[in-house]
Amino acid sequence: MAKQNQSSEKFKRSSCPVASTLDIIGDKWTLLVVRDLFAGKRTYSEFQGSPEKIPTNILADRLKRLAEYEIVVKKPYQHHPVRYEYLLTAKGKDLGPVLMTMVQWGEKHLPGTKAQIIPAKEAKP
Repeated sequence: MAKQNQSSEKFKRSSCPVASTLDIIGDKWTLLVVRDLFAGKRTYSEFQGSPEKIPTNILADRLKRLAEYEIVVKKPYQHHPVRYEYLLTAKGKDLGPVLMTMVQWGEKHLPGTKAQIIPAKEAKP
């Protein structure tokens, strides 16, 4: 937990919860990775198959940061060679309503957008 607090303080611009949250998930890619987790993706190769085509170096960095902030947990699912899957933690699942609100806003105000399915059981806090 100390590591997370140090990481949180390192990127904190202010005590504003909006600014602090944006410091963690407010870049171009992070919420797309979280969206994919809600859609059932778990492995690096599954994330790479997303339509936005996140560059591999950025994907690796965002998964690492999400793990550092305890939004995901990284677990090995294969040992030779070692491969990992990423799972939302309770903290990560709490982002479900944020994503749903963004989906609703996008569908209302951005013609031509289409929501990817977010399982209802995981979108609730």
